[in-house]
Parts: sequence; structure tokens; C-alpha cells
Amino acid sequence: MHSLNSVNLLGPDEMLRERARGAIALSRRWVVKVGSSLVTNEGRGLDEKAIGEWCRQMALLIKPRADSGQAPLEIIMVSSGAVAEGMKRLGWSSRPSAIHELQAAAAVGQMGLAQIYETKLKENGLGSAQVLLTHADLADRERYLNAKSTLLTLLKHGVLPVINENDTVVNDEIKFGDNDTLASLVANLVEADALIILTDQAGLYDCDPRSNAQAQFIECALAGDAMLEGMAGGAGSSIGKGGMITKVLAAKRAASSGASTVIAWGRESDALLRLASGERLGTLLWASTPKLQAKKQWMADHLQLKGSLLVDAGAASKLKGGGSSLLPIGLVGVEGDFSRGEVVAIKDPDGLELARGLSNYASAEARLLCKKPSSDFEAILGYTAEDEIVHRDNMVLMR
Repeated sequence: MHSLNSVNLLGPDEMLRERARGAIALSRRWVVKVGSSLVTNEGRGLDEKAIGEWCRQMALLIKPRADSGQAPLEIIMVSSGAVAEGMKRLGWSSRPSAIHELQAAAAVGQMGLAQIYETKLKENGLGSAQVLLTHADLADRERYLNAKSTLLTLLKHGVLPVINENDTVVNDEIKFGDNDTLASLVANLVEADALIILTDQAGLYDCDPRSNAQAQFIECALAGDAMLEGMAGGAGSSIGKGGMITKVLAAKRAASSGASTVIAWGRESDALLRLASGERLGTLLWASTPKLQAKKQWMADHLQLKGSLLVDAGAASKLKGGGSSLLPIGLVGVEGDFSRGEVVAIKDPDGLELARGLSNYASAEARLLCKKPSSDFEAILGYTAEDEIVHRDNMVLMR
């Protein structure tokens, strides 16, 4: 599928290119997005054989492979195809334009989409779950955190989530617009290491290969490079509409949380397995900022904090040593009014800011948990969200 003409926008440094490819192979969490043309065999209905093949590969990557010495991957899938499958089941030969008819087709098609993934994943020894999201789910902080907790819990239990936009309820104000955007938002949501976009093209070219025989294949580039959007055709061009431009923008968005993106041909033999082994396949849009660093820089850059958590000397000492979460037993006071998931300051007994982090509990709840063991959470609040007030992965030391 690759053109003989190829270019690497990361420059001539071979070590840098190999480091970028190796980062994909060393990833521990992927979001895999499959386009509708692949899932539905160009609109003719769900492609059982192709879906089964992707499920086989994902199962091999997810299951522990002690004999190979490779650690298992965590994978979340974003799949298109509900509307096309619904049209087939309803006997419609052409795509309707009325929003309520599209939503009806999606509702019918989701049954088939969930069924085929459940069947194919089960054949390969994996459990599955269907998750439908709208932009409003990720714009609202509480729903955002609930979605994240659900997805991470599914991964913890070895279940592969299959995500799609909730087409049965979306309208122009809340729809993602395309599943490339949805996939990038999910990558940020679950803090994925890599976003793998399987499409009907080999990857990104510097111009449209359908009209220019001299088009050069882009093997590797920095995600967010301004040149990429022009190469993808721009938002208003014919090649960009529903094509590569949404993938380039998705890679840019995913890179903001440290996730690199690969755009590859979905029918390439063992594409996912080969990417996991470090093989050069498709176009790699590399996120230069490591995942953890990107997240911590975002927290450190917060100018306005809505509250603070005051800790005792013991907790402050453990936090300064690094690698420790803030447990409620070390919490002695709460300042301000904040919601679950907001960035707060963590202050030592002298009132100096020691760290910043994402609070697992709202300020009113945190006040009730001061100096309490985690085992008392359910008795105090009626539920337990997390054992920590702030987890170490969601914290950055400020001094």
C-alpha cells in the first residue's frame, strides 16, 4: 500500500524515527478506531470477516503472552458502522437526510454492531461492552469522570469496550461529527499511549495520490505540525471532507495528552500485531511530550485553583519523597469550593504549596474524610469513589 516515494518529516535522524516507532510498541494502552468504510465493506453491511480479524489480533495483544515475554495491552475500540447496518436491516437503499430517520437507523444498527463484536470477541476469549457517548458526556466534568471510571474498570476486568457516538440522541449541538474526533477524545479521556486509526488508505500523503502520481507518502511526522493540515487537504477541500483532515486533527488533539497516532490501512495483514512489534506501518504522527509529563504540565500551568487540601507533616514528607498518593488519613483541612476532578493545591503544615493534583472528591466530601481511613468512606459518604483523595498519577510536585 505504500508509495515508492516517501518522506519523513521528523528529519534524517534514524534514531529519532526508531524511538518514535518503538514508543508505539512499548505502549500499554491503545485506542483503536476503525472507519465505517472498513466496518461496513464500503456500505454493504457489517463485514463479519474483517471485524473477526481485528478481534483476533486484539485478543492476541490483550491476553498475557508469557511465552513471548511481552506484557498485554489494554485496548479500547471506537467503531463506526451503526447507521449503515441499520439501513441494511430496515431495507433502505439510500441514506436518509432527515435527522430522526438517521437516528432510527443508528438505533437499529447498534444492535447488529454490538452483536457482531460480542460474537467475534467471545470467539477469541474476550468479553465486550458497548459504550455510547455524546460530546455532552465529555464536556460535563462529572459525566467525564464517570465515563473514565467505567472504561478503566472494564479494562481492569479484561473487557474490551466498543465505543460509538450515541447517534440515537445527538443533534448538531452535541454530536462529535466524526469518529476520528471521538477516538481522540477517548484517547485523552483514558490517557492512552497511542491512537491507532485504521482506514481505507495506507496513511497520509503530502498531496492527493489519486490525482498526483508524484505524491509522497508521509512515513513519520510530529503530531500538530502545521504542514500536515495542508497536506491533508484543509478543512474546506474535497479530499479533506470526511477524509484525512479529521485524522490529522485527531492526532493533534491526542498529542495534547501525550498519545502518538498511527494512521494505517485496516486490511493490511496483521496490522495491529505488526504495529505492536514495532514494525514501520502506516503514517506515525508522534507526540513529542511524554504522556505523564503532558498531564503534569497541564496541572502545573493552572492559574486559577478553586481550592486547597491541607496535609499534616507525615503526609507532606511522603509526598515530597515522591511516589505516594494523598490518603485521607493525612488530610487535616480543606479550603475553597471545588468539584470532583478539579485541580487543587496541596499545602504543607506551613501553608506552602507542595503539589497540585486532581481531587477524587468534591470539597464538601473531602471535609468529611479528613483524618479518616479509607475503610470508613462508605459509612461516611454512602459510597467509595477512590481510596485516595489524590492519586499519585494525578499529582505534580511544585517544589
